[in-house]
Amino acid sequence: MSNKSLVTLIVGVVLALVAWSSFYIVSQTERAVLLQFGRIVETDVQPGLHMKIPYVNQVRKFDARLLTLDTVNSRFLTLEKKALMVDAYAKWRVLDAERYYTATSGVKQIADERLSRRLEASLRDQFGKRTLHESVSGERDALMADVTASLNRAAQRELGIEVVDVRVKAIDLPKEVNRSVFDRMSSEREREAREHRAKGKELAEGIRADADRQQRVLLAEAYRQAEELRGEGDAKAAAIYSKAYGQDQEFYAFYRSLNAYRESFSDKRDVLVLDPSSDFFRYLEKAKP
Repeated sequence: MSNKSLVTLIVGVVLALVAWSSFYIVSQTERAVLLQFGRIVETDVQPGLHMKIPYVNQVRKFDARLLTLDTVNSRFLTLEKKALMVDAYAKWRVLDAERYYTATSGVKQIADERLSRRLEASLRDQFGKRTLHESVSGERDALMADVTASLNRAAQRELGIEVVDVRVKAIDLPKEVNRSVFDRMSSEREREAREHRAKGKELAEGIRADADRQQRVLLAEAYRQAEELRGEGDAKAAAIYSKAYGQDQEFYAFYRSLNAYRESFSDKRDVLVLDPSSDFFRYLEKAKP
């Protein structure tokens, strides 16, 4: 190969490398800034194919997708000075590429570190305004909304990122107070249980006393009605007996005697010792031939 051909080949390779280095691609999931000797000349490069001056311009690309900042458990004090261990996370993304690059040099670890400090300060401020009950359950949604809003304002102003959401994963008591809180809660539940049992016993006694009273009233009323019915029956029976006796006294006496004989001699083993001249045998005497 001649020297001219070699030079032509080298020039062609150099031109190809320069042409290749003159193009760059920004994808849909990225944000980018164009630098010229370290100074930003284009702040928000749109997705697509672009050109640059090789070795003069540099392109810095950042992930534009939703990113997660997962913090470690931190200790915060509530309004009544009770300690809580809080585990939280934040969802964020790059909003202003120029400000993000200026504040963090485009390094996610630096952004996470600064955002983490801001998140901790915002959580400490919000927990300090609320009681233990409000922080755990009463105003937990409002707390996360307030933290998200305040952290988003500070992050956009200082870091050029948007905080989409902040969530509290867990709220626990410090280990040193877990036992005392458990004992206090157990004592409180035992006291409530005793109160409920006492109220139940009192209510049961009242129900039992009322039932006993109603029982006595019902029995007395039933006894009164039974006595009235028995009296009416006895009166009707006496009237019937009197009417029947008045129609034929002799037959009535005879009928009563027959019933007496039947009842007296119903069992052959019965023995009666009576005077033959007794009035009991009056109709038997008359029956003799």
